[in-house]
Amino acid sequence: MKVGVFSGSRSEYGLLKELLKLLFKDTFFKTDFIVSGSHLSKKYGLSVKEILEDKISIKKKIVLDLKLSTAFDVCRNFSNINSKINKFFKTNKYDALILLGDRYESLAVAIAAYINRIPIVHIHGGEKTEDSLDDNYRHAISKFSNFHFVSPFTNKKRLIQLGEH
Repeated sequence: MKVGVFSGSRSEYGLLKELLKLLFKDTFFKTDFIVSGSHLSKKYGLSVKEILEDKISIKKKIVLDLKLSTAFDVCRNFSNINSKINKFFKTNKYDALILLGDRYESLAVAIAAYINRIPIVHIHGGEKTEDSLDDNYRHAISKFSNFHFVSPFTNKKRLIQLGEH
């Protein structure tokens, strides 16, 4: 089974690292790791170095211009990543794509995967970020996804809320 895993930030990678190691180790899976966003930005610490130090191979790097974060710049980066990943999907066919969280980079990848009919596995959907665009990005990614894995924290929080009623 050929699986793509996308990450656009250090926080995502931290949550994906153990899963990536398991996928790379398991011979049933042919796993490709795709990175973008702050992983490749000097301004945000070049966390791609951490990935390489962990001996995780990277199949594709999508560089974005993260110098500014105005609405115009975010839309431009969204378009760039969507276009580049779409081109990448044309020559790299996947049985599933794993996305984590709530960033606009992941949403751009989710839209391209959805249109290319690549089943999406979304990890950490269902959480809530008050007064943030990320909340809607996460919700949209969940809508495009075929498989959903919410965080244990989200489940516990919901159970507590249900118990209060």
